[in-house]
Amino acid sequence: MVAQALSSSVKPAVVSFTVSRQRSPQVTVSASARPQAAVRASPSSSTRRCKQTPQLSRPAITCKAAAAADAPSKCDTLPDVDVSKTMLLQGFGWDSCEKGGYWGIVKEKIPEIREAGFTHVWLPPPSQSVAPQGYLPGQLYNLDSKFGNKEQLQELNAALKDAGIRPVADIVVNHRCADQQDENGIWNMFRDDIEHPGKSLAWGQWAITNDDPEFRGRGASDSGEDYHAAPDLDHTNEEVRASLIDWMSWLKSEIGYAGWRFDFTKGFAGEYVAEYIKSTGMEGEFNVGEYWADLNWGDNGLEYNQNGPRQILVDWIKAAQSVSTTFDFVTKGILQEAVKNCEYWRLIDEEGKAPGLLGWWPSKACTFVDNHDTGSTQGHWPFPDDKTMVGYAYIMTHPGVPCVLWDHLFQHKDEMKSLIALRERAGLHSRSKLEIKLAEADIYVAVIDDKVTVKLGPRYDMGELTPKEEDGWKRTLKGNDWAVWEKQ
Repeated sequence: MVAQALSSSVKPAVVSFTVSRQRSPQVTVSASARPQAAVRASPSSSTRRCKQTPQLSRPAITCKAAAAADAPSKCDTLPDVDVSKTMLLQGFGWDSCEKGGYWGIVKEKIPEIREAGFTHVWLPPPSQSVAPQGYLPGQLYNLDSKFGNKEQLQELNAALKDAGIRPVADIVVNHRCADQQDENGIWNMFRDDIEHPGKSLAWGQWAITNDDPEFRGRGASDSGEDYHAAPDLDHTNEEVRASLIDWMSWLKSEIGYAGWRFDFTKGFAGEYVAEYIKSTGMEGEFNVGEYWADLNWGDNGLEYNQNGPRQILVDWIKAAQSVSTTFDFVTKGILQEAVKNCEYWRLIDEEGKAPGLLGWWPSKACTFVDNHDTGSTQGHWPFPDDKTMVGYAYIMTHPGVPCVLWDHLFQHKDEMKSLIALRERAGLHSRSKLEIKLAEADIYVAVIDDKVTVKLGPRYDMGELTPKEEDGWKRTLKGNDWAVWEKQ
């Protein structure tokens, strides 16, 4: 799948040619030496430590009325959706938990979300949590969180489904915060106080990996990386997996979710993600994992060659039996550096393909400009504010599954709606054919499915690559350092 790669210490001075995704020609690159690569660690989803758990144009469809007049409606039927044409909205930012009544806030925005053209909305973790953002969950069936309560969440999901939009749950199962201390004062005993169907989540040390350095479990060794802030769950344990499957099945049937987003997937083996998806009947729906692959960095910045990190993402998708996409952190990092430093030569790899996961397995690449960790009010690794729409012009016109951050939608609503409408109008999808025409320091030009041409970068003169009216092209969208043409 991967041809012989350039050294990670090589940067192309100029790369310019035509290539399609189906054919990888030989590439001649003039290069200059760069320092050896180094790995820069990514931030975690939360900096809080877990010690104890306090109690805390889409067709609309009509759902059948609930059995009780005062109960929220449950919509069990959704219009068919082509997963390759998924348009995902991250329905929250880092500080959304501080807004008060957040499930109601999202519900009020549904008409705007539907009008913009989103097919899916990824919602924050639903369970009670030590961290208000939801990423240190405790008793999973307790849906009283900083975002609202169970009834409000059911109403939101039903309203989204009424609008033909699929709600996606943020599933945090790598780790879980304990409620009680053991005889040695270690927080590794779990309660399960909420009455619910299915298996109990009242677990002991046996549910925690035995190599967790702080929480000292008695289970098997961890199948992934350690998460220092909370007890790592032992996913090799059948009882743990069966209990989690019961909980996720309940989220689907009773709370109304129609897809999964898995948090911190580098913390447990991909085979378990596949089991959770298949066992809850979500195979064929849109699912996505968060595997934050560290990029290769050198003394002079981001290295040109990022084949190592994107191979890590490919390996995870294979481990998850190809039933889930994954967030394309490699494309995010490369695109961000290209835009920030006017280094658009980065947007083509040594094979002439897109340089992230997008270039190797586009149908499994969920592309994004920022998320609640990298951008929003947390801002661990933010995209340049003045170039945000350059990033979206790229991911909205390219293959892959685009994801839009909540903050960005409402900061750039008109431009975002126009780009989404263009993608739908042109019939672009996750497997669209990409032809990179030019990738130099100050300009990038690509043609997608012979229907859309996109130009990024400050250079105005495209020369012979300028789409011509006599060939059926018309410029339909433009912004600061980006423009898009459609074939009429």
